[in-house]
Amino acid sequence: MHDPYQTLGINRTASAADIKSAYRKLAKKLHPDVNPGRKDIEQRFKDVTAAYDLLSDPAKRARYDRGEIDAMGNERGFSRGGGDPFGGMGGRSRTYQRTYSGGGADPFGGLGAEDFFAEFFGTNRGGGVRGSARGTDVTYTLSIPFAQACLGGKQRLTLADRKTIDVNIPPGTDDGEKLRLRGQGAAGVTVAGDAIIEIHVQPHAYFTRKGTDIHLEVPVSLPEAVFGANIKVPTLDGQVAVKVPRGANTGTTLRLRGKGVAKGKGEPGDMLVRLKVVLPEPMPDDLAEALEKWTKKHPYDPRKKLGW
Repeated sequence: MHDPYQTLGINRTASAADIKSAYRKLAKKLHPDVNPGRKDIEQRFKDVTAAYDLLSDPAKRARYDRGEIDAMGNERGFSRGGGDPFGGMGGRSRTYQRTYSGGGADPFGGLGAEDFFAEFFGTNRGGGVRGSARGTDVTYTLSIPFAQACLGGKQRLTLADRKTIDVNIPPGTDDGEKLRLRGQGAAGVTVAGDAIIEIHVQPHAYFTRKGTDIHLEVPVSLPEAVFGANIKVPTLDGQVAVKVPRGANTGTTLRLRGKGVAKGKGEPGDMLVRLKVVLPEPMPDDLAEALEKWTKKHPYDPRKKLGW
C-alpha cells in the first residue's frame, strides 16, 4: 500500500481532526454502495480505511513516522503475505463493519463505521441500499377537469427540473388523491426519489359526484312536467335522450344506468337526474288566470303531509 498520508491526501503535519475529515470525505466518495461492481474503487476504499486505521492511532502513527512499521502496520521486514490490510477478512462488507475502539479515533462521531454508513448512505447492515442513498420525493399539485378525473386521460405536468411529462390520470380519480411517479423526484446517490402528484379536481358547472354516481339537476318546464316529454340531458360522454314522465314534479329522479364513473375494475356507477319544475318568467297573465280558476275548483296543500 502507498504512503498513508498520500492515500488520504494530507501532509505529515496534519492534525487528528484533519485526518478524520479527510477520511470521511474519501469514504463517502469511495464507498462500495455508491460504486457497485467497481473493484478498483473498492480497493481504494480499503486502502483509505487502512490508512486511517494507522494514522488515527497516535502510537502507530509515531512508529510509522520513525520507520519502525510499514503502511500495513507490520514491523519493518515483516509481511503478512497476502497484503490484505483486513487480516484476511476481505470483502466489501468487512471493510466498513469494523468497530473502532482503543487507539484509533472513531471518524464517525461515535456511531461506528457500520452505523455511520447506514445513516449516511442508507445501507442496511447486510449491505443493501435504503434511506438517504435514494433521492427525496417531490410533491406537486395538478389541477384537472372534472370529466377527465371521471373518465381518465393524460395531463401534462412540468417538473422542478423543467422536464415536461404526461401524467396518466386513472378513471375515477378522486379530489385529493395522490399519484406516485417512480424515479421522477430528486436525484439521489444511487436512485432518484419519486414525484408525488396530488390531484385537485376542478368543480363542474352542473355535475356533482358521489362515489361512482354522477348527480345532475335538470330544469323542466311546467308543460313538460304536466304532460311528460322527451328531453336531452348531458352526460360525461355526450348527450342522451330521457323521458320525463307525465305528472313529474320537482325532486322526481331518473336513473341512467352505467352513465356514472368507472373506477378500478368495478362496475360503472349511474347518473341520477333530478328534475326541477321551473315556471316561466315573467308569469304570463293568462296562465295565472287559468291557474287561479283551476285552484278555486281544486284546492290542495303540498305541505299537508309534512304536518305543518
